[in-house]
Amino acid sequence: MAQPAVETYYEDGKWKIKVEGKERASKTFETKAEAQAAGRERAMELHTEHVIRNMDGKISEKNSYGNDPRPPKGSRG
Repeated sequence: MAQPAVETYYEDGKWKIKVEGKERASKTFETKAEAQAAGRERAMELHTEHVIRNMDGKISEKNSYGNDPRPPKGSRG
């Protein structure tokens, strides 16, 4: 089973990160850049995907840090 993704999102005037499926954010930040950096670090620790959302909630970016179900061609050895 795949590890749940880490989300970076904006809510209640703050940028937040949380692991999908959790009720509450694990950390809050003043800027998107700070939240993105923390979210990337957490996703790398968990070897999972990092989903970054804009202020309106739309996904702006996704990055995978392990367990990629569709790795790029030529990376399977």
